Amino acid sequence: MAFTFTIASELPAAPAAVWEQVSNMQGVNAELMPLLRMTAPPDKRHLTFQQVPLKQPLFSSWLLLFGILPFDLHHLQLDEVWEGGFRENSTSLLQRTWRHERIIVSGGIGTHLTDTITFEPRLPLVGHVILPIVRALFRHRHRQLQRLFS
Repeated sequence: MAFTFTIASELPAAPAAVWEQVSNMQGVNAELMPLLRMTAPPDKRHLTFQQVPLKQPLFSSWLLLFGILPFDLHHLQLDEVWEGGFRENSTSLLQRTWRHERIIVSGGIGTHLTDTITFEPRLPLVGHVILPIVRALFRHRHRQLQRLFS
């Protein structure tokens, strides 16, 4: 059983500035911390999403609770990347499928950023527990971006 949700925010910055911030692993971790951190091999940490090969596993990333405690191994794959967005199609030890689409467009006070997440847990009943946690994590990510660009 798959679970899906969408979260959107208005950011007071130009779309190009937002895209530059969010399109690399350093930016991802800036959004996630202090709740979570994703590891990356040293040679991949500074790559922009536009520099990575598409539709193939990029690397495996430990998800570290509070930046310390490993709780899942995420196998990152980007299927599409364009100026202002991406579609991720990954798996992990906990998730049979993990799809994250991020779209950044001009609008409102600067930039409209939308995340749509669809995931299917390996253990079906766990999804009802994971959904509010993942939703809260993405709300946190959007708050971090609001702080960064305010």
